[in-house]
Amino acid sequence: MNALARGVSKWWLRQRAGAAILFDRRARAIEEYRKLLVIDPSDELARSAIGNLYAEMGDGEAAVREFEQLVSVRPSSAAGWFNLGFLHDKVERLDAAEAAFRRAVELKPSLDRAWYGLGLVLVRDGRLGEAVDAFRQAVRLQPYSPYGYYQLGMTYHHLGRREEAWEVLQQLSGFEPKFSATLKRDLERTAPLAVRLADEGSQVKEDMTAEAT
Repeated sequence: MNALARGVSKWWLRQRAGAAILFDRRARAIEEYRKLLVIDPSDELARSAIGNLYAEMGDGEAAVREFEQLVSVRPSSAAGWFNLGFLHDKVERLDAAEAAFRRAVELKPSLDRAWYGLGLVLVRDGRLGEAVDAFRQAVRLQPYSPYGYYQLGMTYHHLGRREEAWEVLQQLSGFEPKFSATLKRDLERTAPLAVRLADEGSQVKEDMTAEAT
């Protein structure tokens, strides 16, 4: 197949896949993208589309396999690594998710959603100091992201860094007053993790003392 025929075939298969998606026939769309990959195994858009379709269909494992295949063929695909991180995060594979998100931001430091995803993984792993750095990168790159500011504010809060948390609230209120109200409520109602851990430590000591007597 010459280059022109190859290009026409790929275009036609994309149209067929798009039509299948339009009529909510995801399995058929996957078939069309598979045919496209026979023509061009390195086609990143086709592989990504298959992975996303599997994710929409609720088959996370199949989606992971597609994105793993994508980054093996296109290791410089920041978007591929981001999607792989997102899928691992959904099933609490924190180590794998962190590694994928870190690879994504290494390849494309301006990928704000990968910094945000990395921050969420680090919070779940209890590494709040590192999470602050990730969320700060996210809001620097996307200065009008209410979700990034919310997570940054709450992470500061849980670290016991009250002044910095309230500074974030002021920044958020400047462009997203409704979302800032949610952050304000949660800052006021949620006990900082640092305080809770200190209280738990005191309780453990009290319990140990009680047992000793």
